[in-house]
Amino acid sequence: MLTTYTVENGVLSLRDGVQDTQALRRAVWIDLLQPTLEEERAVQDALNLEIPTREEMQEIESSSRLYREGDALVTTASFLFGADTGEFGSTPISFVLTGQNLVTVRYATPRAFSVFAARCQKGPTLLTSPDAAMLHLIEQIVDRLADILERIGADMDRASQATFRNARGSPAADKRDRDLKDALITLGQVGEVTSRASETLLGLSRILTFLTAEKSLAIRKENQGTIKTLVRDLRSLTEHANFLSNRATFLLDALLGMTNVEQTAIIKTFTVVSVALMPPTLIASIYGMNFQHMPELEWTLGYPLALLLMVATAVLPVWYFKRKGWL
Repeated sequence: MLTTYTVENGVLSLRDGVQDTQALRRAVWIDLLQPTLEEERAVQDALNLEIPTREEMQEIESSSRLYREGDALVTTASFLFGADTGEFGSTPISFVLTGQNLVTVRYATPRAFSVFAARCQKGPTLLTSPDAAMLHLIEQIVDRLADILERIGADMDRASQATFRNARGSPAADKRDRDLKDALITLGQVGEVTSRASETLLGLSRILTFLTAEKSLAIRKENQGTIKTLVRDLRSLTEHANFLSNRATFLLDALLGMTNVEQTAIIKTFTVVSVALMPPTLIASIYGMNFQHMPELEWTLGYPLALLLMVATAVLPVWYFKRKGWL
């Protein structure tokens, strides 16, 4: 789908579909979402530039993601999407910036793009120039990433509180198992979202570094201060994402540690029971042998004495373990 955003006399004009050459050239922002060959060809012919293909956008080397083509700057980065629905992933998005137009090429819709498009309809001043549109769009993406990191940080706080509350208390086994499973799922999602958010932050940092090096060509003087602000914001978000990742690792280690403690206690109980039952089993085995001459078989109190001996040999190991502090 091809969508153009054109500002004339302070009024935003939004149009969908293939348009004539002059209309495409007047557009400040051209958004290509899963473009067809016809749409790609129309933009390329109108602006006299090459639009990256989907295969080219998936290349990971810097020379394929950040380069200059004539008077146009082509930048590509992987962006997190779907964090609200839980079916999140990463998708490459390309920005083609010229002196008159900004072209974005994407095959998914991160929420930041939808929000930014709605903001542009309310405030066309965001699209005063192609470089301003690109920087404001990156600002929206950064704000969205900050919201996502705040949310997963809150989710991790709840998982942490539930985990350590169960460790201090004595909840029912079923509830403890459910809480443990929920905490592990939450930490898994936190780790996945954090890693994809860090990938997005890294890609944006590379784009801004590239734009800074080429700012004399593509970035107007009044917008160059925005780059510095974005760089500071990206640096702080990267540090926060690393903090969340380290915290998730710590909580995962804590969960596994508590699980090991519980398993050790269960195994210790089985071990004590096994050791305590060994002497009675030995006594019962002796008296279960079918020898003809066994004097105790003729005693009147032989049976109760054998039972008493088995109980005593079972209790003595338990008493000894408790005295040593092993239980």
